[in-house]
This record gives sequence, structure tokens and C-alpha cells, in this order.
Amino acid sequence: MRSAVGTPSGRVEGLGPRVDAATLGRLSGGTEVSQEMTLTGTVGNNQIDHAVTGSNVISSGSFDGATGLPMVIQNTGNGVLIQNATIISVKLQP
Repeated sequence: MRSAVGTPSGRVEGLGPRVDAATLGRLSGGTEVSQEMTLTGTVGNNQIDHAVTGSNVISSGSFDGATGLPMVIQNTGNGVLIQNATIISVKLQP
């Protein structure tokens, strides 16, 4: 993992521009937060012939060494639309 290193330009390497305390103060408490997501998709005119599906198994140790928020999307079918969305709310407190 690369660590964030401050630069003279006021940017934090890999993270973008710094935000001053006054701006953070105005944005605290959930300003501009959305917890709604709309996904749309279409599957049509599919034709599957002689399809073979495999096993759908998550075994012990599958997430060893994983960081962040690991996600698994499993599908045992063919010709399907898979939609995935995640909303993560983070609350920072002093």
C-alpha cells in the first residue's frame, strides 16, 4: 500500500487536493449525502444452447489476506443480468 505523502502544492499524493478545516466544518453532519441508488438493465432475446454451469462454491480461506470490503457475486445460471451496487456510509468523529 502506498502511503500518502504531503506535497508543497497542497495535494496529498494519491488522494487529491487537501480540504481546509472551514470547508470540512460546513460539510460535516451529512451534507450532500445520498443513500439511494437506481440500477436499470435489460436482458432480451437471449438464446442459450447446451450450456454448462460450474460449481458455485466459496471455500474456507477464500478471503484470506483480503482488505477493504470484499464482495461476492455468485451466478449459477446463463444469460442473466447481474447488477451490483454498494452504498457505504462513513462517519468520522474527532
